[in-house]
Amino acid sequence: MTDFNKLEQDFDAWNTKVEKANEKHPERKKQFVTGSNAPINRVYTPLDQKDFDYAKQLGFPGEFPFTRGVQPTMYRGRLWTMRQYAGFGTAEESNKRYKYLLEQGQTGLSVAFDLPTQIGYDSDHPLSEGEVGKVGVAIDSLEDMEVLFDGIPLDRVSTSMTINAPASVLLAMYIAMAEKQGVSAEKLNGTIQNDILKEYIARGTYIFPPEPSMRLITNTFEYCSKNVPNWNTISISGYHIREAGATAVQEVAFTLADGIAYVEAAIKADLDIDEFAPRLSFFFNSHNDLFEEVAKFRAARRIWAYIMRERFGAKNPKSWMLRFHTQTAGCTLTAQQPDNNIIRVTIQALAAVLGGTQSLHTNSRDEALALPTEEAVRIALRTQQIIAYESGVAETVDPLAGSYYIESLTDRIEKEALQYLKLIDDMGGAVRAIEQGYIQKEIQDSAYQWQMDVEKGERIIVGLNKFQVEENPPKGLLRVDPAVGERQKEKLSALRARRNNTKVDSALASLRSAAKGTDNLMFPILDAVRAYATLGEICGVLREEFGEYQPNVMF
Repeated sequence: MTDFNKLEQDFDAWNTKVEKANEKHPERKKQFVTGSNAPINRVYTPLDQKDFDYAKQLGFPGEFPFTRGVQPTMYRGRLWTMRQYAGFGTAEESNKRYKYLLEQGQTGLSVAFDLPTQIGYDSDHPLSEGEVGKVGVAIDSLEDMEVLFDGIPLDRVSTSMTINAPASVLLAMYIAMAEKQGVSAEKLNGTIQNDILKEYIARGTYIFPPEPSMRLITNTFEYCSKNVPNWNTISISGYHIREAGATAVQEVAFTLADGIAYVEAAIKADLDIDEFAPRLSFFFNSHNDLFEEVAKFRAARRIWAYIMRERFGAKNPKSWMLRFHTQTAGCTLTAQQPDNNIIRVTIQALAAVLGGTQSLHTNSRDEALALPTEEAVRIALRTQQIIAYESGVAETVDPLAGSYYIESLTDRIEKEALQYLKLIDDMGGAVRAIEQGYIQKEIQDSAYQWQMDVEKGERIIVGLNKFQVEENPPKGLLRVDPAVGERQKEKLSALRARRNNTKVDSALASLRSAAKGTDNLMFPILDAVRAYATLGEICGVLREEFGEYQPNVMF
């Protein structure tokens, strides 16, 4: 039993001695802070955890409140899914990259779509000019999806698709393509991001206003709960919120606020919480501050467990679990001395694993300069494999639990995130807070503060504002062939010439009729996809019926 009075006296005496020594040999800086500017004590002791309640704050792995992880044995039973985000150029080129990654030991696929696909335009649309295949693969129709996954066994490989505004259309293409492979929807495993609120907040690849966007999302929840039971119907994303400049606390708070909004929208649509909630998933960033990131993941799990059980009354323990994918932080990578990025990514990946992630993407060393080369992607994947098989961190569950520092950080992040959630609730929820520009302004302020700290040298970025060297221009970068756009246009023209256009027109008319009413839109979208209607044609109908989102400009 700890005698706190005695410990406090001993701590004060020790601190007095340290302060005297500090006058002669001062510490490196006046104030030590986390990556989110929270002050860090010189040392942490049981005094920082006087009221610690093991059952309420920690519990056991796989049990409420899931602070220690969502599975009882975590990585002792099964390692996290190693899912490298990839896609560029044409479906043929990306298919080759996927097969290469699977050959190298990747255990799941993650699809990057090009910008036109993300905002629902075909490759031959005027606004697509110069962007086709640049930041991801160009997918215009079911035909492209068939090529993208040619020779990949969909009943054995899980697929994550980073797509939002047109997520229901890309999911429909995936389902239809699997049918052609002879794989039923019941056997499909994977995730669509399908998170439109963070697009309004931080990323910008939105199409429709909030109300019809939320309808598309809840329609997907409903359809998949009955027809694609193993599919994660949304990946509620803090990743892009953090990339935009949010702190760790803001990433947790704003992501969970979005999650609350989706749950409320689904309940309003008369969906049973314990039918859709077990298929909710999350997507977080992992930055350089190792301990803060570990604490962030643990705090997020605990907060969500209490929200789902206490606020929404979910009864199924799977509804209480916050399951998440992690990607290392793209915004921390530097074009200067890019090999240093290998070390940054290793620290970030280690934080994700120590924090209990379910799947992980590790960025490549050259991503501040271009799309990654095969060599760079292999090193990124090997980073995960070395952590998994050589570091020992996967041999026990939640190995940092009980650390006075980790538990204090976890409690602090939880407390400050809950304060944000109360503020957002008082505004009327996440959608209202977004419409008022509150969340965007908070992120902008944090991003500005970070940049000022870097420019003043108060935050050291190795190779950027300290330890610089003269460097030669980079060589061997991956460049997407500019002819990709022309090839996609030719493929589209040929598709439109040989498909049954009467069937396409009928399917699009049925979609328009459904959009005017209240029917679940997944069914007519699937029919249109099977008829080889293009992404742009399907989104074009919905644009005409729903309109397009126009953001309020915030300064």
